[in-house]
Amino acid sequence: MIQFSEKQAEWITAPYRFTLDVAEGSPRSGKTFANIARFALHKITSRDTNHLIVGYSQEQAYRLAVEGDGFGLLHIFDGRCSMRHDDNGDYLFVDLPSGEKKIYIKGGGKADSKKAITGLSLGSVYFCEIDLLHPEMVQECFRRTFAARDRWHIADLNPPAPQHPVIKDVFEVQNTNWSHWTIHDNPIISEERKEEIRQTCLKNPYLYKRDWLGERAIPEGVIYSMFDPAKHLLEAIPEDILPVEMFFSGDGGLTDATSINCWIIGRTKERRMQLYKVANWYYDGGQKAMSTQAREIAATFAPYCREKYRMHETTWKIDPACKALRKELELLGIWTEGADNNAHDIKGSSKGIKVGIEYLQSAIQDGRFFVIDDPRYGAEHFLREIGMYCVDQHGNPIDAYNHDMDACRYGNNYFYKNFVL
Repeated sequence: MIQFSEKQAEWITAPYRFTLDVAEGSPRSGKTFANIARFALHKITSRDTNHLIVGYSQEQAYRLAVEGDGFGLLHIFDGRCSMRHDDNGDYLFVDLPSGEKKIYIKGGGKADSKKAITGLSLGSVYFCEIDLLHPEMVQECFRRTFAARDRWHIADLNPPAPQHPVIKDVFEVQNTNWSHWTIHDNPIISEERKEEIRQTCLKNPYLYKRDWLGERAIPEGVIYSMFDPAKHLLEAIPEDILPVEMFFSGDGGLTDATSINCWIIGRTKERRMQLYKVANWYYDGGQKAMSTQAREIAATFAPYCREKYRMHETTWKIDPACKALRKELELLGIWTEGADNNAHDIKGSSKGIKVGIEYLQSAIQDGRFFVIDDPRYGAEHFLREIGMYCVDQHGNPIDAYNHDMDACRYGNNYFYKNFVL
């Protein structure tokens, strides 16, 4: 029996009176679970055939809303649905008393994403983490529903910065029903876990306001604030870069997220060395056994990278503390080495992890570090973490939003110490 909180139950069953329903609030507040159920309920009565789920990438949209950690649309409509494909793309087919439904699944994080839905007539749209979607894609989605018989949209997001364009250009323009969520609205979070999260957030005023209170805030003390997506986020390695070496780095845990990065070290015409993060395999922990994660990494992610770049890796640098992942990978034929985690580094007054952070900061500032937004294994998790990874009031890195940040530090340590210093 699924247990809903009072907030979730009211949200799921509320009348569909607005053009856009928005659930905004702290992470793990139960808003996504409630949005999935509300979206599913709408399909039961909708007179329209075509619908859409859009995330930063198609993979994210599927993971969040269709699979949903065992509570997504696939499971809600179990026995009445199946994944299919037609000329318009991948979709979830659902056979309901109100008629057959096609729920298309698309990525919307790039400027040209809207091309994937041009010409489609839609009845409703679910925006997963709407603040991460490209504005043109969001606006095109609203246009695609103009002729719907039961026009409706729903969105979820963690609190963005107060000046984020989605507030002014979407929430304040549409006929919006906005709701605020906190971790107290999630019935599965224990009081002990709530207190653990609260104590972590108390170390930084920004994290406390955003992740505990669920309020919009301007980040303070962001560690990699010098990263500029306009400069450092690319769609592909520039053609004039000569690839020199490919390798992998990663961080993981049994309950924490696992992040594995594929790197290409390249050389410019001026013989300047640069580092490209070309793909990222990321799993947000909790459900898949480490052996299952390792199989996906070894059997799917690594071959994808090798085939795409026509290279074979020289090494795998994995967090020394992640012994389970290293062992599982080695059982699958991948020999790993303990990543340089800066445990013994001293640079002036900086010690340990702070030295590695300074190396990565320098690589970004000097134009040596770039991220490729791969179509399949893209940059969504990197972009989320790099905007949230902060220091506390004493200047110490906070142990939050750092799974991919640690994996990036390990990768940059290998590059920086071998090709720059």
